[in-house]
Amino acid sequence: MELAPAHPGDRPGPDSDDRDGERLQKVLARAGVGSRRVCEDMIEAGRISVNGAVVQVQGMRVDPARDRIAVDGVRIEIRDDRVTYAMNKPPGVITAMSDDRARACVGDMVGDLAKGLVHVGRLDQDTEGLLLLTNDGELAHRLAHPSYEVRKTYLAQVSGSVPRDLARRLRAGVELEDGPVKVDSFRVVDTHAGQSVVEVVLHEGRKHIVRRLLAHVGLPVSRLTRTAVGPIQLQRMRSGSIRRLSKEELGTLQELVGL
Repeated sequence: MELAPAHPGDRPGPDSDDRDGERLQKVLARAGVGSRRVCEDMIEAGRISVNGAVVQVQGMRVDPARDRIAVDGVRIEIRDDRVTYAMNKPPGVITAMSDDRARACVGDMVGDLAKGLVHVGRLDQDTEGLLLLTNDGELAHRLAHPSYEVRKTYLAQVSGSVPRDLARRLRAGVELEDGPVKVDSFRVVDTHAGQSVVEVVLHEGRKHIVRRLLAHVGLPVSRLTRTAVGPIQLQRMRSGSIRRLSKEELGTLQELVGL
């Protein structure tokens, strides 16, 4: 009886890794990268790397729980027990998973969405916009730690006219009561009837930093929205809505903080 030809991915090459684990193309397919055939073509094209090294042969075995697998340089998330969500936090909601004073909080909105979720950093009660939530403790730590300098983008509605040299001054840095602060970028988005909308990008995490900074330069904030954390965008999420980050978004976020 004639046997069916072996699947190319099941025929290890002379240099293939024979350690215990799963075949790479099966792991990629399970992660939603593509069919096994498509994943094999991507390996052949040099688009897949494991632990920073481009995969040279088909049939390599990997440990999805330990190995860093990337497509075109962007890490993909294999484990499905760790999840990360984006929330458009409404104003008036405090950034906490519970509150002993029965105030509306993020935990009320999350409910039992996923076990062990924590918020990454905080948004003031009156500030709205993008808040990340995850049950990946190391990711949460790195995103919030100042040494990783993760940029946050805000839109602020302010009263008064914006001086022409303000962007330069803010990039150079100004002195607040708790120390100096400078922005990564600043621009005027819109101006109308004594009100302006400005975009502020910075990697500071001090309490009320955007409001205090703008008030210091004579532009009190009447509304503040965070629109991005690193590469993750608020986009057109409705107020109060929650969405799970895509594998591509999560991979980009992990790369940003060295995971």
